[in-house]
Amino acid sequence: MARPKYDIVIEAVHYLPSGTIEWVRVYERRGSAFSDCILIKRKELVERLKNGKKAYGGKRLPYLAGTFMVGEPLRLASKDGKEILVSGKATNERDYLAGVPVI
Repeated sequence: MARPKYDIVIEAVHYLPSGTIEWVRVYERRGSAFSDCILIKRKELVERLKNGKKAYGGKRLPYLAGTFMVGEPLRLASKDGKEILVSGKATNERDYLAGVPVI
């Protein structure tokens, strides 16, 4: 099976008490390599997804540089006119990233 192509790997997520994402800890593709861990606020993540970036939940494999074990892709969904971020087959009323550790 072919390896999925991705621009952002989400390593951890922090939710507000309301259930929306406040920020995510990610690795982001920069040319042929990936960045160090960076924090991205929800608004910036939504903009990156709207600009065509592909994001997956996952984790970096130790000692293997830009090699990741990725899970489900992240997608932007709409519920009652409100944008929500979900991964996998989730159809929640609020943001939910399946398989991504919560901080």
